[in-house]
Amino acid sequence: MVPDDRGFQRLANEIGIAIKVHHLPPGTSKWNKIEHRLFSFISQNWRAKPLVSYRVIIDLISATTTKTGLTVHCELDPGTYPKGVTVTDEEMQALNITRAEFHGEWNYTIHPQAAQIER
Repeated sequence: MVPDDRGFQRLANEIGIAIKVHHLPPGTSKWNKIEHRLFSFISQNWRAKPLVSYRVIIDLISATTTKTGLTVHCELDPGTYPKGVTVTDEEMQALNITRAEFHGEWNYTIHPQAAQIER
């Protein structure tokens, strides 16, 4: 599980619905059909061009299109995110999680917490 799950818990509590989470195991992004189809065209578009700045990268990605109608939107996320965030055992226990039968460490549902639903 990733530290973002605490944010998922807050979101589930706020909107009052369960959130299903499915992570791809390490080394399996090639099986993600969207990623595979999208990045192949991005790679073709920036082939042999020096990626010297974020602006160049964003412009090249945003200029990616196909004859079948794929258009790509890209923007830089200016946010900063802390490194090395750890989740305590107590924080993990506080999450309202139901793990899937198949690879519950990667696939699970975060349910709203009952106390949060009763507003």
